[in-house]
Amino acid sequence: MTRPLYVIKVGSATLDREAIHKEIADVVARGARVLLVAGGATGIERHYTAIGRPVPTLRLANGDVVRYCPPEEMDHLVDAYERVTLPAVAHGLRALGLKAFTAVAARNGLVVGRANRPLKALSAEGRPIVVRDHRAGVPAEADTEALNALLDAYDVVCLSPPVADRDGGAALNVDADVLAAVLAVALDADHLRLVTGTAGLLTDPADPDSTLTDAYPGDGARYAGGRMRQKVRAAEIALEGSSADVAITGPHTMSETSGWTRFWRTRGPADDLDLLTRAVSVPSVSGDEAELASCLAEWCRSRGIEARIDAAGNLVASRGTGSRRLLLLGHLDTVPHRWPAEWRDGELWGRGSVDAKGSLAAFLEVLADADVPEDGRLVVVGAVEEEISSSKGAFHVRDHYPADAVVIGEPSGSQKLTLGYFGLFKLAVTASVPTGHSAGLDAVSAPDRLTRVLGEIRASVLARAPEALSAVIDIRCERGRERDRAHGILNFRVPPGADLDALRTAALGHAGDGVGIEVLRATPGHQGGRSGPLAKAFTRAFAAAGVKPRFVVKKGTSDMNTLATTWHDVPMVAYGPGDSALDHTDEERIGGEEYRAARALLAAAVDRWFALPEGSRR
Repeated sequence: MTRPLYVIKVGSATLDREAIHKEIADVVARGARVLLVAGGATGIERHYTAIGRPVPTLRLANGDVVRYCPPEEMDHLVDAYERVTLPAVAHGLRALGLKAFTAVAARNGLVVGRANRPLKALSAEGRPIVVRDHRAGVPAEADTEALNALLDAYDVVCLSPPVADRDGGAALNVDADVLAAVLAVALDADHLRLVTGTAGLLTDPADPDSTLTDAYPGDGARYAGGRMRQKVRAAEIALEGSSADVAITGPHTMSETSGWTRFWRTRGPADDLDLLTRAVSVPSVSGDEAELASCLAEWCRSRGIEARIDAAGNLVASRGTGSRRLLLLGHLDTVPHRWPAEWRDGELWGRGSVDAKGSLAAFLEVLADADVPEDGRLVVVGAVEEEISSSKGAFHVRDHYPADAVVIGEPSGSQKLTLGYFGLFKLAVTASVPTGHSAGLDAVSAPDRLTRVLGEIRASVLARAPEALSAVIDIRCERGRERDRAHGILNFRVPPGADLDALRTAALGHAGDGVGIEVLRATPGHQGGRSGPLAKAFTRAFAAAGVKPRFVVKKGTSDMNTLATTWHDVPMVAYGPGDSALDHTDEERIGGEEYRAARALLAAAVDRWFALPEGSRR
């Protein structure tokens, strides 16, 4: 599972609060890597007070006052971070059991920058002057190899200004928010959080409740003043250079119940495509679904829909309290290798647009608009970890959210209905041989043995399930002092009705004599009929829309199979917009009209299912 990367910038006033350290620990507990960028204003003041030295300042022509950093001042600035700010950060994190690395970014050239041009300022008498020795600049490059190694070795890596000057000389003071943004771009971070002392970006600085919840490029500058200007600048640097999810949060917290200003790269071409656009814009590779779940839950709550995050991390949103339960089950996660969401010629390009955020967004919009009867309950779940073998979210749904019928959110295309899926039979195979030279007479290497046994297992399984599809999806080798080993993962997609016990027996019959076999997954296929009440509700919705649908059984596997392991009499279909041939490809995209057509048809099918007479919904 890919470990997501958070870049979190926290000012020194916020770092004085224990709550932010706990929030960082919670992010680490979710499996994320964390690069913390520490601001130093408070620490600098404390250090200068302790050494009895005044903090030198400059007044700019626009009236702003900035810290003056001539070369002789930079050692004191570094001392302030290394003796006050960074030790306090390390102490707070280690008190929570976290292993932390701290350093100013200039050390060992972790980050280098370029110096600003001479600064126009005002003398003490108010005359314009040009200051040429001010050691300030902008971060330009990061040693990503070293930083990634540190991020893999520590729970939290904490950097602070200043940075090294790429042209030599004393270090350069840089804005910590901009430093965080440049690092987020360089390291291809998943999430950038700029923590501030207000409830995000305020449209009226005098009103603490005037948070601008959503900002697009150019919006923030209209409201930002003072230090907030640099945070908005940093947010837009990250938007322009990366696919990170970017937010200014506060006051002094990243809590989702606090003030958030989320920054979006692109708008939907129309209001009814905004939710889809935002869902695709928030990275949610398997294991990193929390931010998308939170964002969608907030969208629901703003529309009066009950929404929560359950113990598995699933988004659960519902309307109605009746006993007739229709479940719309989508998934939050995507496969890796994301890129910034972008609309091109009426299509939204981005990871997850087809598989399967289009389906989930449509589910939530149908939930918001549905006329749920008094005896009905419509539930939408965005499940976690569908794209990996754990299916953690779907198993939690299976065991906790019973339903009378289920629509699975997977791309069928707006004019097709998926009635079922092949199952998954997945094996881990290890072959070992005594260590020896591969050039010996009749020598058989571990890869030789693995290759042979994989072929034998494949033949045995396919003899019992001829319609199954098979593939070796991973091979790795290791040498030992006494034995060499080769490991392989053999994957079978098995048709509905295949006897998994027989397949298990056939596969395990090849174990022994240096061969170990473990069944990683044995999920049966599932197929429903076209005459059931749920399928009929869709058929009638297709007919009303003038669509002659196709009915398909897919060779892949979905969360339908997980539910079907125990939900034997529950009608299930899969439906959602998009071309599934684009799943997991760099061409993944969904058309706006395709999305609208599927959303409208789904809404009609949901209404028709709820309109069925009592007792005829199964």
